[in-house]
Amino acid sequence: MSEGKKNFFEDVYEVVKLIPEGRVTSYGAIASYLGSKGSARMVGWALIASHPLTRIPAHRVVNRVGMLTGKQHFEQPNAMQENLEKEGIKVKNDQVVEFEKLFWDPARELL
Repeated sequence: MSEGKKNFFEDVYEVVKLIPEGRVTSYGAIASYLGSKGSARMVGWALIASHPLTRIPAHRVVNRVGMLTGKQHFEQPNAMQENLEKEGIKVKNDQVVEFEKLFWDPARELL
């Protein structure tokens, strides 16, 4: 892994750690906040790599419409949904219910 990717991954982890419990954000919102608009997929790769790490709440990151697109990368198929539900977030058909209301935008929240 190049040094640039390593730093980007670490930057992603720092942002993800700031997502409040009971809120969600998107891969694209994180990429945009980090000045890498269009790098949502790389945010996803960073989160896949984060699974062995502790204290990275990757379950709070979903796609731009609230779908649990990263769920297959968790230790159990339902782990992402279960973690969200433990925080009071309702999920129906792999999509966050009231996504717009629960959306945490780092560009607005981390001024």
